[in-house]
Amino acid sequence: MHTDALQLYSLSKSALEQNKIQSAIDACRTLNSQFPDFFEGWWLAGCIHLRLKKPQAGLISTSKALSIKPNQPHILIQRIEFLSLLEEYHEAKEVLKILAEQKIDDTNLHADIAIMLSAEEMHESAIQHYLDALKKAPKDPLLHYNLAAAYRFVGDIRKCEESLNKCIRINYLDADAQSMRSSLRKQSKKDNHIEELSKALGDPKISESAKSGICYAIAKEFDDIDSIEQSFYYLKQGSNTRRKSMTYDVKNDEEIMDSIARVFDSKSFTQPAVIRSGIQPIFIIGLPRTGTTLLERIMDCHSQIKSRGELDIFGIEMAKELSSHNSHSNLSALDMINLSNTMNLDTLADRYLRKASPEDFSGRYFIDKLPFNFLYAGLIHLTFPKAKIINLTRHPLASCMAMYRQQFRDIYPFSYDLKDLGRYFVAYSRLMSHWHSVMPGVIHSVSYEQVVMDTEREIRQVLEFCQLGWEPQCLQFHENKAPSTTASATQVRQPVYSRSLDRWKKYTSYLDELTTILVKAGIDVQ
Repeated sequence: MHTDALQLYSLSKSALEQNKIQSAIDACRTLNSQFPDFFEGWWLAGCIHLRLKKPQAGLISTSKALSIKPNQPHILIQRIEFLSLLEEYHEAKEVLKILAEQKIDDTNLHADIAIMLSAEEMHESAIQHYLDALKKAPKDPLLHYNLAAAYRFVGDIRKCEESLNKCIRINYLDADAQSMRSSLRKQSKKDNHIEELSKALGDPKISESAKSGICYAIAKEFDDIDSIEQSFYYLKQGSNTRRKSMTYDVKNDEEIMDSIARVFDSKSFTQPAVIRSGIQPIFIIGLPRTGTTLLERIMDCHSQIKSRGELDIFGIEMAKELSSHNSHSNLSALDMINLSNTMNLDTLADRYLRKASPEDFSGRYFIDKLPFNFLYAGLIHLTFPKAKIINLTRHPLASCMAMYRQQFRDIYPFSYDLKDLGRYFVAYSRLMSHWHSVMPGVIHSVSYEQVVMDTEREIRQVLEFCQLGWEPQCLQFHENKAPSTTASATQVRQPVYSRSLDRWKKYTSYLDELTTILVKAGIDVQ
């Protein structure tokens, strides 16, 4: 290659690395003008366009690069990023499919592609890329862990455990791997990992965050073997460690929920609704660990329903729509609540459906199973009057204890302290009572306990609420091959079982403060 091209490339790349953007642009522009067949120049242009967040220009630079080297993986990745910035998600996914089929000899690139595939729930393809990466890097614990997660998503528990064992043999202080392995099955007194977990917890090299995860894993395994006192000891130790690392005040969430109820009063629902035709959403709402995944998997077996999983789209698009019409770029949660009942609902509906609606599905409904959409129930009803909203309920103490026992990833900060949990549960219950009051008949409540005890009767009622007929395959939900990425990914591969219904009662003696908070708020805990 001409020396001048290499010099211009080096000059532009160096300037970009030093964040001298204009110098990088000038050199790159000259490079691509004088040497239009120099592939690296167009790749570098794509890097600059990504830095400047100029997706339209980026599509041009990637097209130029692909005309020189068709299906070059790094350029395909750039193109996916540009299409995502433009919210052209369908086309981005098509490019990702092409990328997944390329022959690659780079471990890091295999890993990056696998992560992208997993994000699009293309887990089988992701698994193959992780396996290819591990051929060259067999002692990379993160690759083994990510492969295990992909196996868990598709329900291959045996291979998931094998991958976790390999990860842990390389790094037994990996709390995420230890926690996932403990969660895969019920441990027994003869077959468990308590000794290894205890050793990890006492290792002087363990980090504070890893201590928390290991404690949750030990607590789970002690619970499995009915050593409740030891289980709660480690559970409290793990949750306290996690809580200390957070700056969270449950009062803020209480204020948010009270503000929502104040803004969305009965007058908000008196205007004539705009009815949309076509496929409609089913929003499954509630608190985490209340059976939302179980109900989702059952309903996903119906021929007229397709689940889209836990989508954060409604809240994000609401925030985008509000911000686009407000001069203040950083609206607080309370600001958005105060503005939300005056927003353009047609635009919000369009934005949501464009991203949430399933492809190649001709049925009547799709499921959005993000539990925290309970915050938006009023706005959801105003935006989609024909949408179905189903709220999962569970015994208050069972619900709180299920959340307390689960270590979530960077979400639900109220779940690491029993007093916070009590206050949050009270605020949630108060908001749900408000929704039932101002929107009578709009939200169908389903008891997790009743679903477990009489599945067919409860699901028939749910389908009747959705104006759908009964289909027997709904009872074969555990045979559903669709991926599951929630904390219940292992349980939903099994038939309905009742052994967890009263599990919380073993911890009653540790729940006095929580019980007092709930009872004072008028919540029945009997």
